[in-house]
Amino acid sequence: MTFARSQKGLSFIGWLVLLAVLAFAATTAAKLVPHYLDYMSVKKIIEAVGTDKAADVTTVGAFYDYVGKGMQINNIRDLDLNKALSVTAENNGFLAHLKYEKREPLIQNIDLVVKFDHEFSVGKP
Repeated sequence: MTFARSQKGLSFIGWLVLLAVLAFAATTAAKLVPHYLDYMSVKKIIEAVGTDKAADVTTVGAFYDYVGKGMQINNIRDLDLNKALSVTAENNGFLAHLKYEKREPLIQNIDLVVKFDHEFSVGKP
C-alpha cells in the first residue's frame, strides 16, 4: 500500500518538464499569432474594397492606396505592400493576389516560417 501512496501526482522533474513544454508553446504562439492577426487584417481590408461605397476605388493605384491606408490604420508596418500584393483590373473589378512569408527567429538558427497566399476577386462598389 505504501507504493501506491508514493505515486500521487507529478514529481518535481515532471513539473519542470511540463513547465518547459508550456513555456516553449507559449513562446511559439507569442511569435506567430501577431503575423496571423496582421494577415487577417489585410485580408479584411482587401475584401472591404468591394463593399465600401464611400471609397472611390476605380483604378489599380487607388486600390493600393486604399489598402495602404487601411494598413496604416491597423498599424501594420512590417509588410511591404508592393512586394506582397499584386492587383490587376478585371472587367467588373479587381483580381488581387496576396502572397508573402514571414520569418521569426525561435532558437539560434531555427526560424519559424509562415506563408500566406490568397487570391481575391473584388468587385467595384
